[in-house]
Amino acid sequence: MDSVTATAAPSARPNVILLIRTFAAIVGSGFRRYSTYRQATVAGVVTNTVFGILRCYVLLAVAGEAGTAAGYDRAQLVTFVWAGQGLLAVVLLWRWTELADRIRTGEIVADLLRPVHPVTSYLAADLGRAGYAGLARMVPPLLVGPLLFEVHLPARWSTVAFFGCSVVLAVVVSFGCRYLVNATAYWLGDARGPLLLWTLCSAVLAGLAFPLRFLPEWLYVPLWLLTPFPSLLQAPLDVLVERDPPAIQAGLVGVQLCWAVLLLAGCRWVQRRAERRLVVHGG
Repeated sequence: MDSVTATAAPSARPNVILLIRTFAAIVGSGFRRYSTYRQATVAGVVTNTVFGILRCYVLLAVAGEAGTAAGYDRAQLVTFVWAGQGLLAVVLLWRWTELADRIRTGEIVADLLRPVHPVTSYLAADLGRAGYAGLARMVPPLLVGPLLFEVHLPARWSTVAFFGCSVVLAVVVSFGCRYLVNATAYWLGDARGPLLLWTLCSAVLAGLAFPLRFLPEWLYVPLWLLTPFPSLLQAPLDVLVERDPPAIQAGLVGVQLCWAVLLLAGCRWVQRRAERRLVVHGG
């Protein structure tokens, strides 16, 4: 019995290392893939910067002479806008239809034949995409904002750590939502309807159009706890502008973690059901 255990332990370790190396390689390939779209990156940065200026003036007008709105001061509102413009490309990839397109054309079969689970491979590629977007699409708005407006800089070191974790979890939550929406193509054949609904809901309920705390508390608290949308943008932005004390910041990140785990589990469950459907239909 001891000899079997001693033999199995060394073989398990290379498998884990191989899995980590494979995941890292897919992340790197995702980074390199999206780094080739240089013209689209420049156009996106310019567009986000222009809309950032417009949104800043709108929210500053909401603050008015009082200088505050829903607990945000002027500097926090400005930081909320510019960080949100930067996170837009990192977190909310509205045009991602790769999975739905491959299901519709039948190319998804090639994904199912690969040794890496589809959810794992697509997640790794999306993390690589987000990493590139963080450098190319998020940094420029964060540099432009302070040149035009007074911004809020984090006063606590813990905020930096919370914000980094929050952004990563926001990407994972966004991926889980997008994967599930794309996976409806297994049953519908065409996921354009669900994708349109996802675009509308994520634009309004994620905190992009306006901070969700502008809403009444009886509305935004259930929205935060019962839906994943605030975990996409509102949570990392509230963490960054230090709208709350550290304990609540940690709670916001904890809510994101719960949604990330639930959504990834849901993606795997849906993928398993979809594969059974393909087998039943002879795919």
